[in-house]
Amino acid sequence: MRVTEIDGAGALAQLVPGPLSRRRRRPGYEGESLSIDVDGLAPVEKTALLTLYARALDSRCETPILCDRSANEVTGKLNYDFDSLKMPASVLCPVVLRAKMLDERVRRFTTEHPDAVVVDLGAGLSDGIARSRPPVTVDWYNVDLPAVIALRDAVLPVRRQEHCVATRIGDPHWADPIPADRPTMLVADGLTAFLSEPAIVDLFLTVTDHFRTGELAFNDYGRIGWVSRVALRAVPQGTSKAFSNAGFADARQPEKWNPRLTLVEEASLTNAAEVALFPSHLRLGVRLAAHVPALARKWRILRYRF
Repeated sequence: MRVTEIDGAGALAQLVPGPLSRRRRRPGYEGESLSIDVDGLAPVEKTALLTLYARALDSRCETPILCDRSANEVTGKLNYDFDSLKMPASVLCPVVLRAKMLDERVRRFTTEHPDAVVVDLGAGLSDGIARSRPPVTVDWYNVDLPAVIALRDAVLPVRRQEHCVATRIGDPHWADPIPADRPTMLVADGLTAFLSEPAIVDLFLTVTDHFRTGELAFNDYGRIGWVSRVALRAVPQGTSKAFSNAGFADARQPEKWNPRLTLVEEASLTNAAEVALFPSHLRLGVRLAAHVPALARKWRILRYRF
């Protein structure tokens, strides 16, 4: 495990040995780009590219949901065939909407607690601090696998109050470099789908063991049954191999795993106003799903206090 500061050149050297090459600009990207090869990333590490591309495509829309301009800039710095992901609207729209909903909860928490610590678990290539715009008194920690953190260091600017922790969530000491005595907001966008149930339980226990007080918010897919596994075929090739969690239907299940967690919010994306910006065919399906609890749980944000 390591905590990194701004060291773009060093991290880049680890990813791309030898001289850097230039390439033509990717359609939709403005500015010259470095060609950073990411083919060596493992499937679970490549999921960061999927969510990055979803945010980039959204930013190019006339009426974006999230409007993360930095995502489009980052895609232009990577030597990766993003077009091969063939991102369907059924994947893109929930990805950017859940990111927006989590950003809103971070913004609310840091407004109430200007001395807070924010921990982005499985941060990937998300520029959450730029989107959430917390007070300068807030410290922000991005936690992810070493290869992903190295890539972050190479393609994203790091603010003065921002820190990166290169580790595995399964490491029992992943939280050690992060302050424990301040109000803490932990967010996990997409992370739980790639963790086994025992790993999720350990994560929740580590959160309350290490941090004194705060909130934990993450997106959840409900119970992953055979219908959901069929739906996963819509996920771009290569990334679905990393899914490992069967999920849970009852939002109070984490309270049973860890009594120090208290459920304070269960919000389905199907009820969000931004669904009006979805393509018409998807919008209709999502609005109908809002009236079927089992379907509404497939797209939800859960928030717990401790």
